[in-house]
Amino acid sequence: MHDIRAIRENPAAFDAALARRGLSGLSSQILALDEARRAKILAAETAQAEQNRASKDVGAARARGDDAEFERLRALVAQTKADIARLTEEAAAEDAALRDLLMTIPNLPLADVPDGADEAGNVELRRWGSPRAFDFAPKEHYDIAGVKPGMDFAMAAKLSGARFVVLRGAVIRVHRALAQFMLDTHVNDHGLTETWTPVLVKEEAMYGTNQLPKFAEDSYQTTNGWWLIPTSEVTLTNMAAGEVLEEAALPIRMTAHTQCFRSEAGSAGRDTAGMLRQHQFEKVEMVSITTPGTSLAEHDRMTGCAEAILQKLGLPYRVMVLCTGDMGFGATKTHDLEVWLPGQDTYREISSVSVCGDFQARRMNARFKAPGGKPEFVHTLNGSGLAVGRCLIAVLENGQQADGSVELPAALHPYLGGRTRISADGALV
Repeated sequence: MHDIRAIRENPAAFDAALARRGLSGLSSQILALDEARRAKILAAETAQAEQNRASKDVGAARARGDDAEFERLRALVAQTKADIARLTEEAAAEDAALRDLLMTIPNLPLADVPDGADEAGNVELRRWGSPRAFDFAPKEHYDIAGVKPGMDFAMAAKLSGARFVVLRGAVIRVHRALAQFMLDTHVNDHGLTETWTPVLVKEEAMYGTNQLPKFAEDSYQTTNGWWLIPTSEVTLTNMAAGEVLEEAALPIRMTAHTQCFRSEAGSAGRDTAGMLRQHQFEKVEMVSITTPGTSLAEHDRMTGCAEAILQKLGLPYRVMVLCTGDMGFGATKTHDLEVWLPGQDTYREISSVSVCGDFQARRMNARFKAPGGKPEFVHTLNGSGLAVGRCLIAVLENGQQADGSVELPAALHPYLGGRTRISADGALV
Protein backbone atom coordinates (compact mmCIF):
# COMPACT_ATOMS: atom_id res chain seq x y z
CA MET A 1 0.00 0.00 0.00
CA HIS A 2 1.16 3.51 -0.73
CA ASP A 3 2.14 6.24 1.71
CA ILE A 4 -0.58 8.90 1.55
CA ARG A 5 1.86 11.53 2.81
CA ALA A 6 4.20 10.88 -0.10
CA ILE A 7 1.30 11.25 -2.53
CA ARG A 8 0.27 14.56 -0.91
CA GLU A 9 3.82 15.88 -1.08
CA ASN A 10 4.49 14.95 -4.71
CA PRO A 11 1.40 13.85 -6.63
CA ALA A 12 3.09 14.49 -9.99
CA ALA A 13 5.87 12.00 -9.21
CA PHE A 14 3.30 9.43 -8.06
CA ASP A 15 1.30 9.82 -11.28
CA ALA A 16 4.44 9.67 -13.42
CA ALA A 17 5.51 6.38 -11.78
CA LEU A 18 2.06 4.84 -12.20
CA ALA A 19 1.93 6.01 -15.81
CA ARG A 20 4.83 3.63 -16.44
CA ARG A 21 2.46 0.84 -15.37
CA GLY A 22 -0.31 2.05 -17.67
CA LEU A 23 -2.32 3.95 -15.03
CA SER A 24 -3.01 7.66 -15.06
CA GLY A 25 -4.53 10.46 -13.00
CA LEU A 26 -5.04 8.51 -9.79
CA SER A 27 -3.51 11.10 -7.47
CA SER A 28 -6.43 13.50 -7.95
CA GLN A 29 -8.92 10.79 -6.97
CA ILE A 30 -6.81 9.76 -3.99
CA LEU A 31 -6.28 13.32 -2.77
CA ALA A 32 -9.99 14.16 -3.13
CA LEU A 33 -10.85 11.27 -0.81
CA ASP A 34 -8.02 12.24 1.51
CA GLU A 35 -9.16 15.87 1.66
CA ALA A 36 -12.77 14.85 2.34
CA ARG A 37 -11.62 12.51 5.11
CA ARG A 38 -9.42 15.12 6.73
CA ALA A 39 -12.17 17.77 6.48
CA LYS A 40 -14.62 15.48 8.28
CA ILE A 41 -12.05 14.70 10.98
CA LEU A 42 -11.37 18.41 11.49
CA ALA A 43 -15.09 19.18 11.61
CA ALA A 44 -15.61 16.44 14.21
CA GLU A 45 -12.75 17.78 16.31
CA THR A 46 -14.14 21.33 16.08
CA ALA A 47 -17.60 20.09 17.08
CA GLN A 48 -16.10 18.17 19.99
CA ALA A 49 -14.40 21.33 21.25
CA GLU A 50 -17.71 23.21 20.91
CA GLN A 51 -19.52 20.47 22.84
CA ASN A 52 -16.94 20.61 25.61
CA ARG A 53 -17.39 24.39 25.98
CA ALA A 54 -21.17 24.14 25.90
CA SER A 55 -21.16 21.36 28.49
CA LYS A 56 -19.29 23.61 30.90
CA ASP A 57 -21.67 26.50 30.21
CA VAL A 58 -24.72 24.31 30.90
CA GLY A 59 -23.69 23.91 34.51
CA ALA A 60 -23.00 27.61 34.90
CA ALA A 61 -26.40 28.58 33.44
CA ARG A 62 -28.17 26.19 35.76
CA ALA A 63 -26.23 27.47 38.78
CA ARG A 64 -27.31 31.07 38.15
CA GLY A 65 -30.92 30.04 37.47
CA ASP A 66 -30.96 31.05 33.79
CA ASP A 67 -33.44 28.43 32.61
CA ALA A 68 -33.71 29.73 29.05
CA GLU A 69 -29.92 29.65 28.54
CA PHE A 70 -29.76 26.27 30.24
CA GLU A 71 -32.28 24.78 27.82
CA ARG A 72 -30.59 26.40 24.80
CA LEU A 73 -27.18 25.06 25.80
CA ARG A 74 -28.50 21.60 26.59
CA ALA A 75 -30.09 21.42 23.14
CA LEU A 76 -26.82 22.64 21.62
CA VAL A 77 -24.88 19.90 23.41
CA ALA A 78 -27.33 17.27 22.17
CA GLN A 79 -27.16 18.54 18.59
CA THR A 80 -23.38 18.80 18.67
CA LYS A 81 -23.14 15.26 20.01
CA ALA A 82 -25.24 14.05 17.08
CA ASP A 83 -23.10 16.07 14.66
CA ILE A 84 -19.92 14.52 16.08
CA ALA A 85 -21.34 11.00 15.65
CA ARG A 86 -22.37 11.76 12.06
CA LEU A 87 -19.04 13.37 11.13
CA THR A 88 -17.07 10.55 12.75
CA GLU A 89 -19.08 7.99 10.80
CA GLU A 90 -18.60 9.93 7.57
CA ALA A 91 -14.85 10.29 8.23
CA ALA A 92 -14.63 6.52 8.82
CA ALA A 93 -16.43 5.91 5.53
CA GLU A 94 -14.06 8.25 3.68
CA ASP A 95 -11.10 6.55 5.37
CA ALA A 96 -12.36 3.12 4.29
CA ALA A 97 -12.91 4.35 0.72
CA LEU A 98 -9.39 5.77 0.63
CA ARG A 99 -7.89 2.56 2.00
CA ASP A 100 -9.91 0.45 -0.44
CA LEU A 101 -8.65 2.56 -3.34
CA LEU A 102 -5.03 2.43 -2.20
CA MET A 103 -5.32 -1.35 -1.83
CA THR A 104 -6.07 -1.69 -5.56
CA ILE A 105 -3.12 0.40 -6.83
CA PRO A 106 0.07 -1.50 -7.73
CA ASN A 107 3.53 -0.75 -6.41
CA LEU A 108 5.68 1.89 -8.10
CA PRO A 109 8.52 0.59 -10.30
CA LEU A 110 12.10 1.47 -9.48
CA ALA A 111 13.80 3.89 -11.87
CA ASP A 112 15.95 1.15 -13.46
CA VAL A 113 12.99 -1.12 -14.29
CA PRO A 114 12.59 -1.15 -18.10
CA ASP A 115 9.42 0.29 -19.58
CA GLY A 116 7.20 -2.02 -21.58
CA ALA A 117 3.62 -3.09 -22.11
CA ASP A 118 4.06 -6.85 -21.72
CA GLU A 119 6.65 -9.64 -21.62
CA ALA A 120 8.07 -8.46 -24.93
CA GLY A 121 9.56 -5.52 -23.00
CA ASN A 122 11.52 -7.70 -20.56
CA VAL A 123 15.30 -7.35 -20.69
CA GLU A 124 17.74 -10.24 -20.51
CA LEU A 125 20.47 -9.80 -17.88
CA ARG A 126 22.52 -12.96 -18.40
CA ARG A 127 22.46 -16.61 -19.41
CA TRP A 128 23.98 -19.70 -17.85
CA GLY A 129 24.64 -22.97 -19.64
CA SER A 130 24.03 -23.94 -23.23
CA PRO A 131 20.98 -25.85 -24.43
CA ARG A 132 21.88 -29.42 -25.24
CA ALA A 133 22.19 -30.43 -28.89
CA PHE A 134 19.91 -33.42 -29.39
CA ASP A 135 20.46 -35.96 -32.17
CA PHE A 136 16.71 -36.67 -32.11
CA ALA A 137 13.60 -34.51 -31.79
CA PRO A 138 13.18 -33.85 -28.05
CA LYS A 139 9.71 -34.43 -26.61
CA GLU A 140 7.70 -32.54 -24.05
CA HIS A 141 7.78 -34.09 -20.58
CA TYR A 142 4.43 -35.89 -20.80
CA ASP A 143 5.37 -37.59 -24.10
CA ILE A 144 8.66 -39.12 -22.90
CA ALA A 145 8.28 -42.92 -22.79
CA GLY A 146 9.87 -43.37 -19.36
CA VAL A 147 7.75 -40.59 -17.87
CA LYS A 148 4.33 -41.70 -19.13
CA PRO A 149 3.82 -44.49 -16.54
CA GLY A 150 4.38 -42.01 -13.72
CA MET A 151 2.38 -39.01 -14.95
CA ASP A 152 -1.34 -39.73 -15.10
CA PHE A 153 -3.57 -36.88 -16.28
CA ALA A 154 -6.57 -39.09 -17.02
CA MET A 155 -6.77 -40.31 -13.41
CA ALA A 156 -6.38 -36.74 -12.14
CA ALA A 157 -9.21 -35.60 -14.42
CA LYS A 158 -11.39 -38.40 -13.04
CA LEU A 159 -10.63 -37.31 -9.48
CA SER A 160 -10.50 -33.54 -9.80
CA GLY A 161 -10.87 -32.25 -13.36
CA ALA A 162 -8.52 -30.35 -15.63
CA ARG A 163 -5.13 -28.91 -14.57
CA PHE A 164 -4.36 -31.67 -12.06
CA VAL A 165 -1.97 -34.61 -12.25
CA VAL A 166 -1.38 -37.87 -10.43
CA LEU A 167 2.33 -38.68 -10.09
CA ARG A 168 3.59 -42.13 -9.15
CA GLY A 169 6.63 -44.36 -9.14
CA ALA A 170 9.91 -42.97 -10.42
CA VAL A 171 8.47 -39.59 -11.37
CA ILE A 172 7.17 -38.76 -7.89
CA ARG A 173 10.45 -39.99 -6.39
CA VAL A 174 12.31 -37.45 -8.52
CA HIS A 175 9.77 -34.74 -7.64
CA ARG A 176 10.25 -35.40 -3.91
CA ALA A 177 14.02 -35.51 -4.32
CA LEU A 178 13.99 -32.12 -6.02
CA ALA A 179 12.10 -30.50 -3.13
CA GLN A 180 14.46 -32.03 -0.56
CA PHE A 181 17.51 -30.99 -2.58
CA MET A 182 16.23 -27.40 -2.84
CA LEU A 183 15.55 -27.15 0.89
CA ASP A 184 18.92 -28.62 1.84
CA THR A 185 20.73 -26.24 -0.51
CA HIS A 186 18.94 -23.17 0.81
CA VAL A 187 19.47 -24.17 4.44
CA ASN A 188 23.03 -25.47 4.23
CA ASP A 189 24.51 -23.25 1.52
CA HIS A 190 22.41 -20.08 1.67
CA GLY A 191 21.66 -19.76 5.38
CA LEU A 192 17.87 -19.68 5.11
CA THR A 193 15.76 -20.90 8.02
CA GLU A 194 13.52 -23.80 7.04
CA THR A 195 9.93 -23.14 8.07
CA TRP A 196 6.72 -25.13 7.84
CA THR A 197 3.51 -23.15 7.55
CA PRO A 198 -0.25 -23.70 7.13
CA VAL A 199 -1.74 -23.63 3.65
CA LEU A 200 -5.03 -22.17 4.97
CA VAL A 201 -4.88 -18.54 6.06
CA LYS A 202 -7.12 -15.77 7.33
CA GLU A 203 -8.32 -13.11 4.94
CA GLU A 204 -6.08 -10.43 6.45
CA ALA A 205 -3.00 -12.47 5.53
CA MET A 206 -4.04 -12.41 1.87
CA TYR A 207 -4.54 -8.65 2.11
CA GLY A 208 -1.10 -8.29 3.68
CA THR A 209 0.72 -9.75 0.68
CA ASN A 210 -1.61 -8.06 -1.84
CA GLN A 211 -3.48 -11.11 -3.16
CA LEU A 212 -6.63 -9.34 -1.97
CA PRO A 213 -8.72 -7.49 -2.85
CA LYS A 214 -7.68 -7.21 -6.49
CA PHE A 215 -6.91 -10.86 -7.26
CA ALA A 216 -9.57 -12.77 -5.34
CA GLU A 217 -10.57 -14.74 -8.44
CA ASP A 218 -7.03 -16.13 -8.73
CA SER A 219 -7.26 -17.91 -5.36
CA TYR A 220 -9.52 -20.40 -3.62
CA GLN A 221 -11.60 -19.63 -0.52
CA THR A 222 -13.18 -22.23 1.74
CA THR A 223 -16.80 -22.00 2.86
CA ASN A 224 -15.74 -20.95 6.36
CA GLY A 225 -13.58 -18.05 5.21
CA TRP A 226 -10.06 -19.46 5.03
CA TRP A 227 -8.04 -18.94 1.86
CA LEU A 228 -5.75 -21.53 0.28
CA ILE A 229 -2.32 -19.99 -0.22
CA PRO A 230 -1.09 -19.41 -3.79
CA THR A 231 2.46 -19.56 -2.36
CA SER A 232 4.04 -19.58 1.10
CA GLU A 233 5.05 -15.97 0.47
CA VAL A 234 1.70 -15.29 2.17
CA THR A 235 2.49 -17.11 5.39
CA LEU A 236 6.21 -16.39 5.63
CA THR A 237 5.85 -12.65 4.98
CA ASN A 238 2.87 -12.25 7.31
CA MET A 239 4.92 -13.56 10.21
CA ALA A 240 6.13 -9.95 10.48
CA ALA A 241 2.59 -8.51 10.41
CA GLY A 242 1.90 -6.18 13.33
CA GLU A 243 5.41 -6.65 14.71
CA VAL A 244 8.11 -4.12 15.63
CA LEU A 245 11.34 -6.06 15.04
CA GLU A 246 14.73 -5.14 16.40
CA GLU A 247 17.08 -3.94 13.67
CA ALA A 248 19.71 -6.41 14.88
CA ALA A 249 17.33 -9.28 14.04
CA LEU A 250 17.31 -8.32 10.35
CA PRO A 251 17.59 -9.68 7.77
CA ILE A 252 15.24 -12.56 8.44
CA ARG A 253 15.66 -15.18 5.72
CA MET A 254 13.21 -18.08 5.45
CA THR A 255 12.38 -20.94 3.13
CA ALA A 256 9.39 -23.28 3.05
CA HIS A 257 8.18 -26.19 0.95
CA THR A 258 4.39 -26.17 0.62
CA GLN A 259 1.47 -27.14 -1.50
CA CYS A 260 0.18 -24.12 -3.42
CA PHE A 261 -3.19 -23.47 -5.02
CA ARG A 262 -4.16 -21.17 -7.89
CA SER A 263 -7.35 -20.97 -9.89
CA GLU A 264 -5.44 -19.86 -13.02
CA ALA A 265 -8.47 -17.69 -13.77
CA GLY A 266 -6.66 -15.66 -16.40
CA SER A 267 -4.97 -18.52 -18.22
CA ALA A 268 -7.82 -20.14 -20.13
CA GLY A 269 -6.39 -21.99 -23.12
CA ARG A 270 -2.75 -21.54 -22.03
CA ASP A 271 -0.50 -24.51 -21.24
CA THR A 272 -3.39 -26.95 -21.11
CA ALA A 273 -1.18 -29.96 -21.93
CA GLY A 274 1.18 -31.39 -19.34
CA MET A 275 1.84 -30.10 -15.82
CA LEU A 276 3.32 -26.68 -16.53
CA ARG A 277 0.26 -24.80 -15.22
CA GLN A 278 -1.67 -26.58 -12.48
CA HIS A 279 -4.31 -25.70 -9.89
CA GLN A 280 -2.34 -27.57 -7.19
CA PHE A 281 1.45 -27.62 -7.17
CA GLU A 282 4.47 -27.44 -4.89
CA LYS A 283 7.04 -24.71 -4.42
CA VAL A 284 10.07 -24.08 -2.30
CA GLU A 285 9.68 -20.40 -1.47
CA MET A 286 12.21 -17.86 -0.19
CA VAL A 287 11.22 -14.77 1.82
CA SER A 288 13.44 -12.08 3.31
CA ILE A 289 12.54 -9.27 5.71
CA THR A 290 15.15 -6.50 5.60
CA THR A 291 15.90 -2.88 6.37
CA PRO A 292 15.25 -0.38 3.55
CA GLY A 293 18.95 0.19 2.96
CA THR A 294 19.75 -3.48 2.31
CA SER A 295 16.78 -4.70 0.26
CA LEU A 296 18.28 -4.20 -3.21
CA ALA A 297 21.43 -6.12 -2.28
CA GLU A 298 19.17 -8.80 -0.81
CA HIS A 299 17.28 -8.96 -4.10
CA ASP A 300 20.48 -9.80 -5.95
CA ARG A 301 21.45 -12.33 -3.26
CA MET A 302 18.08 -14.11 -3.49
CA THR A 303 18.31 -14.23 -7.28
CA GLY A 304 21.69 -15.91 -6.86
CA CYS A 305 20.17 -18.48 -4.47
CA ALA A 306 17.59 -19.47 -7.07
CA GLU A 307 20.24 -19.57 -9.79
CA ALA A 308 22.40 -21.89 -7.67
CA ILE A 309 19.68 -24.55 -7.72
CA LEU A 310 19.55 -24.54 -11.52
CA GLN A 311 23.34 -24.55 -11.79
CA LYS A 312 23.69 -27.53 -9.45
CA LEU A 313 21.13 -29.37 -11.57
CA GLY A 314 22.94 -28.42 -14.78
CA LEU A 315 19.85 -26.76 -16.28
CA PRO A 316 20.43 -23.92 -18.77
CA TYR A 317 18.58 -20.73 -17.91
CA ARG A 318 18.46 -16.99 -18.40
CA VAL A 319 17.75 -14.14 -15.99
CA MET A 320 15.29 -11.48 -17.10
CA VAL A 321 14.43 -8.09 -15.62
CA LEU A 322 10.68 -7.73 -15.95
CA CYS A 323 9.38 -4.55 -17.54
CA THR A 324 6.73 -2.31 -15.99
CA GLY A 325 3.90 -4.00 -17.89
CA ASP A 326 4.84 -7.56 -16.90
CA MET A 327 5.82 -6.98 -13.28
CA GLY A 328 3.64 -8.32 -10.46
CA PHE A 329 1.23 -6.09 -8.53
CA GLY A 330 3.30 -5.85 -5.33
CA ALA A 331 6.77 -5.72 -6.85
CA THR A 332 8.92 -2.67 -7.32
CA LYS A 333 11.46 -4.77 -9.28
CA THR A 334 11.47 -8.43 -10.38
CA HIS A 335 14.01 -10.88 -11.77
CA ASP A 336 12.55 -13.89 -13.58
CA LEU A 337 14.59 -17.04 -14.04
CA GLU A 338 13.59 -18.87 -17.21
CA VAL A 339 14.76 -22.45 -17.65
CA TRP A 340 15.36 -24.06 -21.05
CA LEU A 341 12.69 -26.60 -22.03
CA PRO A 342 13.85 -28.51 -25.13
CA GLY A 343 10.41 -30.03 -25.67
CA GLN A 344 9.03 -26.52 -26.24
CA ASP A 345 12.28 -25.21 -27.73
CA THR A 346 12.10 -22.15 -25.51
CA TYR A 347 12.83 -20.70 -22.08
CA ARG A 348 9.97 -20.77 -19.54
CA GLU A 349 9.69 -19.07 -16.16
CA ILE A 350 10.67 -21.20 -13.18
CA SER A 351 11.22 -18.48 -10.57
CA SER A 352 10.26 -14.87 -9.94
CA VAL A 353 12.31 -13.00 -7.34
CA SER A 354 10.79 -9.67 -6.33
CA VAL A 355 11.65 -6.81 -4.02
CA CYS A 356 8.50 -5.08 -2.72
CA GLY A 357 10.01 -2.20 -0.74
CA ASP A 358 7.64 -1.17 2.07
CA PHE A 359 4.54 -1.83 -0.05
CA GLN A 360 3.52 -5.02 1.76
CA ALA A 361 4.87 -3.81 5.11
CA ARG A 362 2.41 -0.89 5.11
CA ARG A 363 -0.47 -3.26 4.47
CA MET A 364 0.69 -5.52 7.31
CA ASN A 365 2.02 -2.78 9.63
CA ALA A 366 5.36 -4.63 9.79
CA ARG A 367 8.08 -2.42 11.25
CA PHE A 368 11.56 -2.44 12.79
CA LYS A 369 13.34 -0.15 15.21
CA ALA A 370 16.99 0.78 15.53
CA PRO A 371 18.32 1.40 19.07
CA GLY A 372 17.07 4.84 20.14
CA GLY A 373 15.19 5.31 16.87
CA LYS A 374 11.55 5.40 15.85
CA PRO A 375 9.80 2.41 14.25
CA GLU A 376 9.85 2.38 10.46
CA PHE A 377 8.55 -0.05 7.87
CA VAL A 378 10.60 -3.08 6.88
CA HIS A 379 11.19 -4.08 3.27
CA THR A 380 9.95 -7.48 2.06
CA LEU A 381 11.21 -9.76 -0.69
CA ASN A 382 10.00 -13.08 -2.05
CA GLY A 383 11.05 -15.56 -4.69
CA SER A 384 10.65 -19.14 -5.86
CA GLY A 385 13.53 -21.33 -4.99
CA LEU A 386 12.14 -23.13 -7.08
CA ALA A 387 8.75 -24.22 -8.42
CA VAL A 388 9.15 -27.97 -7.90
CA GLY A 389 6.85 -29.16 -10.70
CA ARG A 390 8.40 -26.90 -13.29
CA CYS A 391 11.85 -27.99 -12.18
CA LEU A 392 10.74 -31.61 -12.60
CA ILE A 393 9.64 -30.80 -16.16
CA ALA A 394 13.04 -29.24 -16.91
CA VAL A 395 14.96 -32.19 -15.45
CA LEU A 396 12.90 -34.70 -17.46
CA GLU A 397 13.06 -32.81 -20.75
CA ASN A 398 16.74 -31.90 -20.56
CA GLY A 399 17.74 -35.41 -19.48
CA GLN A 400 15.66 -37.37 -22.00
CA GLN A 401 17.38 -39.92 -24.22
CA ALA A 402 16.52 -41.25 -27.67
CA ASP A 403 15.23 -44.55 -26.22
CA GLY A 404 12.76 -42.77 -23.91
CA SER A 405 14.84 -43.04 -20.75
CA VAL A 406 15.90 -40.02 -18.69
CA GLU A 407 19.37 -39.33 -17.28
CA LEU A 408 19.02 -37.54 -13.92
CA PRO A 409 21.30 -34.77 -12.57
CA ALA A 410 24.15 -35.94 -10.33
CA ALA A 411 22.96 -33.60 -7.57
CA LEU A 412 19.85 -35.76 -7.16
CA HIS A 413 21.58 -39.15 -7.02
CA PRO A 414 22.12 -39.09 -3.22
CA TYR A 415 18.40 -38.33 -2.74
CA LEU A 416 17.45 -41.30 -4.93
CA GLY A 417 19.47 -43.98 -3.17
CA GLY A 418 22.21 -43.78 -5.77
CA ARG A 419 19.87 -44.34 -8.70
CA THR A 420 20.79 -42.26 -11.72
CA ARG A 421 18.06 -42.50 -14.34
CA ILE A 422 14.50 -43.40 -15.26
CA SER A 423 14.42 -46.32 -17.66
CA ALA A 424 12.38 -46.31 -20.86
CA ASP A 425 9.74 -48.42 -19.12
CA GLY A 426 9.44 -46.00 -16.18
CA ALA A 427 11.60 -47.62 -13.50
CA LEU A 428 14.07 -45.76 -11.32
CA VAL A 429 17.43 -47.46 -11.91
